Amino acid sequence: MRSLLSIGILAAATVVQKLSEALNSAAAEEQALVRYALHAFTDTAELLQFIRSNHVDCLVLQANPALQSLLNELSQQTVFLPAVIVDVERSLTDYPAGELRGNRRYSYHAAVQQLSLQQTGQIGLSIDQAISKFIQLSPESSESGVTTTVSETDALATHKSLMTQQLRLAEKLKERLGYLGVYYKRNPQNFLRHLPLDKQDELLRQLKEEYREIILVYFLNEPSLNEQIDNFVNVAFFADVPVAQIVEIHMELMDEFSKHLKLEGRSDEVLLDYRLTLIDTIAHLCEMYRRSIPRDS
Repeated sequence: MRSLLSIGILAAATVVQKLSEALNSAAAEEQALVRYALHAFTDTAELLQFIRSNHVDCLVLQANPALQSLLNELSQQTVFLPAVIVDVERSLTDYPAGELRGNRRYSYHAAVQQLSLQQTGQIGLSIDQAISKFIQLSPESSESGVTTTVSETDALATHKSLMTQQLRLAEKLKERLGYLGVYYKRNPQNFLRHLPLDKQDELLRQLKEEYREIILVYFLNEPSLNEQIDNFVNVAFFADVPVAQIVEIHMELMDEFSKHLKLEGRSDEVLLDYRLTLIDTIAHLCEMYRRSIPRDS
């Protein structure tokens, strides 16, 4: 019997039901490769008490005004876990650049993932991504986004807690999957080519919008650019999106921008520079695949 992934859910009862149905459906489709032990709560104090006395592999949290207080308390207690935030108030098209996935609207750590309620069919994929990015966080790097205090003792406790959780997750994944790291477990049910047509369209629209935002800031020295590219590539990797599809997305956007520039009476030669964006993105994707080669046989 493979280990279960323990998921702590904090959300309204109706949202808990929707998430539970989506995760149970995903587990059934994967023919027992992935199974989830779901622990659902509607009260913050009960969730915190559960976390203190049980191992939790990932949190799924409903966005609300009080959520940052919960994340602050977890940080203060040096409890760091992969997390997915579900925003029931907003749809996919409501999110501005870089906010949908890997965003830092909530201060906790840089591996936090976010999705809308309409995307709950992708909750299994989002959990995989959250765990994947969490395991790769470096406690010594400012890019981890982990909230720390000025106390050196507290900082050391924070780093130790993060590394302990990363090692525990890595060992659990090795036991459950037969090799190290969620990078190596991609659920074929989430592959683009295996999704229903409506889900394919939804995923491609998401990728196109995220890639559009990357293009718009690519030459602006935007500090979050690498993070935006990583988020885009992370989705493409887990959905096994062909490189040719990414090239097609790039060409479609270049065509749209070209038409817009011509309507304004401007030259579209500047768009040639954005070949660098495509090269950069594909390079990130190649690196993701390089890392996905199992180190252990």
